[in-house]
Formats: sequence, structure tokens, C-alpha cells
Amino acid sequence: MGYLIRGARLADPRTGQTDACDILIEGDIFAQIALAGSIDVAGHEVLEADGLIALPGLIDVHVHLREPGFSHKETIATGTQAAAAGGFTQVCCMPNTSPVTDTPEVVRFITHEAKRHGFATVHPIAAMTYGLKGEALTDFGALKKAGAVAFSDDGRGLQSAGMMKRALQLSREQGMPIAVHAEDETLSAGGHLHDGAVAHSLSIPGIPTEAETTMIARDILLAQATGAHVHMCHVSPETAVAAIREGKRRGVRVTAEVTPHHLLLTEEEALTKGAAAKVNPPLRAATDRRACIEGFLDGTLDIVATDHAPHTPEEKARSIPEAPFGFTGIEISLPLMYTAFVQSGLLSIAELAARMSWRPAQLFGLPGGFVAAGQSADLTLLDPSEVRKVEPDSFRSLGKTTPFAGRKLTGWPVATFYQGRLVYDRVYTQGEV
Repeated sequence: MGYLIRGARLADPRTGQTDACDILIEGDIFAQIALAGSIDVAGHEVLEADGLIALPGLIDVHVHLREPGFSHKETIATGTQAAAAGGFTQVCCMPNTSPVTDTPEVVRFITHEAKRHGFATVHPIAAMTYGLKGEALTDFGALKKAGAVAFSDDGRGLQSAGMMKRALQLSREQGMPIAVHAEDETLSAGGHLHDGAVAHSLSIPGIPTEAETTMIARDILLAQATGAHVHMCHVSPETAVAAIREGKRRGVRVTAEVTPHHLLLTEEEALTKGAAAKVNPPLRAATDRRACIEGFLDGTLDIVATDHAPHTPEEKARSIPEAPFGFTGIEISLPLMYTAFVQSGLLSIAELAARMSWRPAQLFGLPGGFVAAGQSADLTLLDPSEVRKVEPDSFRSLGKTTPFAGRKLTGWPVATFYQGRLVYDRVYTQGEV
């Protein structure tokens, strides 16, 4: 007996097609994909999905699960439950844990815990330097063998260009990307918001765009020199988009991600949302936001990543200078992107699936990203007609802070299958379909 999902429109990120079909899941794989109404229902649990869109399980290459060390903010269990509720079946978690993910033992702990809870696959991104201190490179080969899929000192920019060049050389030998948190700390030190009109009006030190762009430009040149794959995290300023576009034009192996919040929000949010809008890199000027949209639409910014960064409500209730950077995002990423880009006609749903599943899998060497017979049965069902407000109190994540609170969005995930199991369900147990 398996699940027979009948009549959903399957968005194929490889072909761009969206066709009504039946999807049969048996065990942990897709057993058959066929025209709607053509698979015999006998012996299967039938899930009527007319009006829903089927997407390959989404993949987020930039999340903070906080465990080990910060389980008051998030745990692997709550973070992967939140991922499932957002339609994600694979996530890559950043290494700024305690202890730092800089040894094979910590990498194996994370993957073991994720398997034990069983809501999503977690791929650890290991630290480039021990303790994220920027002083000594980690053992890339051992970390890869333990299960790491990339290297990063996320949360800190690697300040030494010489060490970064050596890290890129080692990453190329391992066939893995380095994910860059681009921040020149000599330019950003002490900043809390974008160095613009809002920070000035609030008399709060700002983080200038050049703190990000100078390091991105540096690392593009180093990637060109080494032939390594460098991936730029959470790109935010117009100048950085331009530098990445030029690097791609020259044939450098540079890829980039953009977050929903940098696509949809500006520095103005801090005036009404306070520390709920504090993130690193910061929400920037309207011109930067427009450049990110243009870069996303033309492919300069390859994929969407959430930078899901939960903190306790008490921490985020502090003043802007005293509160930590970051907020929760993985449960609302899909409806944010659907509303802004698909409903508006800027992207097809198949192209959005490519940017949130197929392309992340390609860039980070991950399985999945598409639906086909024989593949692991990772699937998200989206209701394009569902409209509801963002209600942080209902989040599975322990982090309840988002500057999108109260925003009305369209196109929510209503069911998520992970390796053939229904791990999130808003519809079928309620009898709404």
C-alpha cells in the first residue's frame, strides 16, 4: 500500500512544465508518475489533490538549527519540523553552534539527530576555521568524510585573504563549495542596521554596503585564481550583485543566494519593527532591493535561501543595538516567494521550484530536486488559492520573530512528504480535500 496523490499539477523544474498528473509513492520512493486519472487506486491511500500544485521537496542551503549549544533558540527537532511545515525536505545547517561544527564528531552528531527525528535531511556545512576564529583551517577531508557538504565561517567573514585562498584551494581538492559570509569587519564593526537614512535618523551605527561588496569582490578574484567554487550567502547590496554578475560573465565559478527578506524589505522596516528587522547583512536601501530582484530574475542570484536564524522572544525584544542579528524564516519562505513572484507573474511556479529545489541540489551536490520514478519521495503540495496571515505564534520553530508578522500571503504548503512519509499535513487529516 502506498500514497496515491491524484490530480495535482506537477511543476517540473527541469522542463518548466506544469501538468496534471497522478503520483504514486510506495515505500520511500516515487513508484510511478502518470497522467491524471490513469493509476489504479486499488490498494493505495488516495489523496485527492485537484487544485493543488506538486513541487519537489524544497531545499534550503542556509539555516541555523542552533544545536548543539543553543537549544533554547532552536533544536534539530524543532528546526526540521519547521522545515517540513515550510515544504522543505532538505536543509543545510551553518556551523556557528557550540561546540562549533569544526570536527567530524559534531558533523556526525547533527546528521544522527536529524535521522532520529525524521522530518527532513540535514546536511551540515562545516566550519572553515577552528572555532570560527579565522586562525587555522579545519580538516576539510575529514569533515567531508563525516558528511559535510560545504565549508563556511558563516556569521563571520574570513578576514585573511591568504587564508581564504588556501581554503578555496582545499575546497577545490574536495570538490565542495565554500559558502561566504561576506563581511569586512574593519568596515562593519559596531554596525547594527544598513548605513543609510534610517540608521542615521535613529543615531545607530550602520553597516555600509562596501563591507559586503569588498569581500565578495576579493573572493571572486580568489575563486578565479584557484578554480574553486565560491558561493555567496545572503547577497544584499546593488554593488555586490554587479560584482557577481561580472564574475559570472568572466567564467568564474561563483554562485549566489538571496533571501526573501532582502528581496521584499528595506531598511525602513526598522522604523516600525525595531529589532525584529535586525539581520546581517542588514535590510538595505530600496535601490539595493531592486537590484536584488533584478539579479534574481536574470539568474545572477541563483537560488533562494532563508538564513533561518531563530532567537528567543526575549532576545529579540531588546533594543536594536542590544538584540542579536537574525529572525525566523523557513516556514513562510514559500508563500512569500509565491505571492511576490508567481502570483505577480514574474516567475512561473516551475521556475520557482527550480530556484528553491533543483538548483540548490545542483550547486551543493545534493540528491533530489525533481520528481521522477525511482527518486526519493520528497514532495511538497502547495495550495495556490490559500490566503492567510503570517502568525508567528503558530510556528513550529522556537523562534517566533519575523518582520513579516501579520502579512497576508497566498500559496501555502499544505502537505510535505519526506522519504515517502507524510511529515506535514494541513489538509488530509482535516478532510478539506
